Amino acid sequence: MLEISKREIISRLKAVDNPWWDERPVPEEWMYADLPRRAYFNAFHSLCCESGVRRAPVLMGPRRVGKTVMLHQTIHQMIQDGWNPRHILFASVDTPLYTGLPLETFVNILIELHKMDRNTPFAVFFDEIQYLRDWEVHLKSLVDSYPKARFVASGSAAAALRAKSRESGAGRFSDFMLPPLTFAEYLAFIGREKELIGKDAKYFDKIQLTHIDQLNEEFVNYVNYGGYPEAVTSPNVRRDAPQFIRRDIIDKALLRDIPSLYGINDVQELYRLFTVVAYNTGEEFTFDGLSKASGVKKATLRKYIEYLEAAFLIIKVRRVDETGKAFKRERGFKLYLTNPSIRAALFQPIGPDDDAMGHLAETAFFSQWFHAEEMDTLRYARWKGGEVDFIQLNATLKPAWAVEIKWADRYFKNPQELGALLAFTEKATLHKALATTRTAFGFTQVGEIGISHIPCSLYAYWIGKEIVQGKVTDISSKINLI
Repeated sequence: MLEISKREIISRLKAVDNPWWDERPVPEEWMYADLPRRAYFNAFHSLCCESGVRRAPVLMGPRRVGKTVMLHQTIHQMIQDGWNPRHILFASVDTPLYTGLPLETFVNILIELHKMDRNTPFAVFFDEIQYLRDWEVHLKSLVDSYPKARFVASGSAAAALRAKSRESGAGRFSDFMLPPLTFAEYLAFIGREKELIGKDAKYFDKIQLTHIDQLNEEFVNYVNYGGYPEAVTSPNVRRDAPQFIRRDIIDKALLRDIPSLYGINDVQELYRLFTVVAYNTGEEFTFDGLSKASGVKKATLRKYIEYLEAAFLIIKVRRVDETGKAFKRERGFKLYLTNPSIRAALFQPIGPDDDAMGHLAETAFFSQWFHAEEMDTLRYARWKGGEVDFIQLNATLKPAWAVEIKWADRYFKNPQELGALLAFTEKATLHKALATTRTAFGFTQVGEIGISHIPCSLYAYWIGKEIVQGKVTDISSKINLI
């Protein structure tokens, strides 16, 4: 049986993965320097170059959100900043030629090729690291063995990576989550953020919103295909965004990533469950009802939901009662897609007046939140006679704010129709709440309860913008419409 030689590995590293080792200038498009940077880039680049702490950043997120691009853009910036190009190695672990290779093999090749020693500063980037068994043990060993080096890894199975990172990293890894595009990033990528929002979007009362109809038009576009950089920036991909999302994101995650990581044999059963959830994103489920709808047994269903969450395809949101208290027994839960454009890819794009737009607006709201730390405190409330879409709990697990997502202006004109939101706000002693609209922007008062009304598209923009900047701690304190 033929074995892959070291010479073949080196040839691949030189010719394909690390063109910057050559003395000739590398075209910027080879390193994706010509593509727009994610809003997370500066934070990630700083983490990769931080030499004061011996930690390996682990970039996590679903497929096609730009992880590999961000790795290459980071390498490009490092070279621009003065790093020796020959002291930087990139390797995609899922390349067939590298199958089963220990991570240390790449480091040894780098040191040997460029005549370095253990104390020479160098950087190594491992892409799609989840395909190497016991990667966390290998990576921790490298971090401990090379004090002057910087090691960076990325992977698509976020939850599985995070679990191993925390179990075996022992303070040697720094998790960095990269979600699909926020609505704010989408507007920046298409060059319309300043035009549609204005210059100062830190507070709602300073936003120069003069194009709400155009903003809503782009919000519908975002809901249909705007969560993934290639579907936004590439004209060829954009022409058939649903096929791209279905083939390169959904199918590969469902038919390749999850089965290989968790040993699933019946991939069609998993796919069937996912399509049921995707079509009904934002609906409340029970295990009994979901089992009947999908044909998947309840015991298996629980595992599949965990796997779909691990692959960053869905979010599970827990229920509270009309006072914000959790139920002792899980009676129901909501499932949301991590990005609404997944639904359009599986079925068909939706228009602004379609019935599904309400639930997809909710899904878009959650897609701004799901990667943030605050996501763990988000709930929905449901009780006999009422439901509120989103509740955030504070540190003592009591309601901090309540939001009702509406894609209509009627509730601004008739706020008393927001009966469930008003009842919850009163019982939770919050005194104020928020309800989104389609175009209306203002404040109403019903009895002692004040309600802020904000266009859904604008609220999604603002939430994503603030979360990326790391400034969201208590959203309600920054909303001042009175």
